[in-house]
Amino acid sequence: MKTKKLALLGLLSAIALTIFMVEAQLPPVVPIPGVKLGLANIVTVFAVFALGPKEGALVLAVRIFLGAVFSGNFGTIFYSAAGGVCAILVTIGLRRVLTKKQLWVAGALGAVAHSIGQMAMAVLLLETPGLLVYLPVMVAVSIVTGTFTGLCAQFLLNRGNIWKIISK
Repeated sequence: MKTKKLALLGLLSAIALTIFMVEAQLPPVVPIPGVKLGLANIVTVFAVFALGPKEGALVLAVRIFLGAVFSGNFGTIFYSAAGGVCAILVTIGLRRVLTKKQLWVAGALGAVAHSIGQMAMAVLLLETPGLLVYLPVMVAVSIVTGTFTGLCAQFLLNRGNIWKIISK
């Protein structure tokens, strides 16, 4: 991996981690347990579409691991990893069919996949299938929050100035 690309991936990972840590300190936006905007996913969606699937997955993996370490809540890594793997697979799959003006779709569907992955892990680890009753609420919220993060990534990708900096 070239030095410039490695530095860019480090920068994107640091940005995603910082956003994740700041968001973790904010009070909940809505009074529904487990619901947050997922603003760090803006960086992941951007990385997948701007740099490529492997690079996006790497930024996500670094953020999940370091987020668990720095937040002091390493037990959440299973849920984050399950959701993250589902989300990144959907986002990478959509990269092949979406244009730069449709990243909001990748954000929304990636967020839905993330919720499904997290819920599957919760049911598996806690051995409580009754948790699935909560899934429709999580999916509905994911569509809204994922659309927002996807629109933010779309805005960043379609801004010529950022793309010129990255591609130099």
